[in-house]
Amino acid sequence: MKEKRKEIFLKIKKKSKKIARILILFTIALAFAIIFLLPTVLTITNSFMNETEINANYGKIFATTDKGGKVFISDTVDIKFIPNKVSFEQFSSVLFKSPDYLYKFWNSVIYTLPIMIFQLAVALLASYGFMRLKGRLKEMLFFVYIIICLMPYQVTLVPNFLVSKWLNILDTRWAIWLPGMFSPFAVYLLTKYMKRIPKSIIEAAKVDGAGEWKIFIQICLPLCKGAIYSVAILIFIDFWNMVEQPLILLADEYLHPLSIFLSKINSGEIGLAFAVACIYMIPSLLIFLYGEDYLVEGISYQGGVKG
Repeated sequence: MKEKRKEIFLKIKKKSKKIARILILFTIALAFAIIFLLPTVLTITNSFMNETEINANYGKIFATTDKGGKVFISDTVDIKFIPNKVSFEQFSSVLFKSPDYLYKFWNSVIYTLPIMIFQLAVALLASYGFMRLKGRLKEMLFFVYIIICLMPYQVTLVPNFLVSKWLNILDTRWAIWLPGMFSPFAVYLLTKYMKRIPKSIIEAAKVDGAGEWKIFIQICLPLCKGAIYSVAILIFIDFWNMVEQPLILLADEYLHPLSIFLSKINSGEIGLAFAVACIYMIPSLLIFLYGEDYLVEGISYQGGVKG
């Protein structure tokens, strides 16, 4: 009887430890989630403040001297999450009174969607070639792709500028489109994914008389659906938030995307910046929420094919 009680006590103790560990991990994860979400929540709630309240809370941060320098802030900045009075003044200004912001928003769409579509098309064909071809030349070329992927964009920005100038496409949309469409990022990820497709499936298709194009369309693309979605999401987010490329390659502000405005906020546009940021977040959030499962599947996939 005593042994039974002891065994039950040990089980309860073990279960209690497990529950306590889960609660601790949950609390830590919740704390990190709140910390990461605070800027987003602050942006959304502050977009419903009127211009007077915005300037009263954050005007000191963006204030400048007569010579254009920054003002030293001696007081604590009042960060507010709940507006005194809900106002749609900022959204009204952005959507109806300032067509320039909407034009920049559509500039972002015009740059991002073609880059995403054509980069995926080029990457899928190149990745299939890297998967099917054998030889040292292929390995060397793929190694070059990896080296380019490891380089930050700032390293290749000057060569991109020189090539764009040589092609006479500087200060045009093609200066943004061409480097983006042929970026090696998607090629590397899709190649690693395609190499995990069992060779037996491709060999069985070849025995049935399927050619390379049929294997690519009917076998590789369906099996890589998760990777394609995840890469598409990453490409979209990367180029949706681009700043350096338009600043260097586009001198005409008429061609700048909305991300440039958000990177150059001044004291007279603080309230508009909150509203613009909210509008600017919507496409990324919708794409992420729609393709979250595909994104997780594409990144965490370790090999094999689902039955």
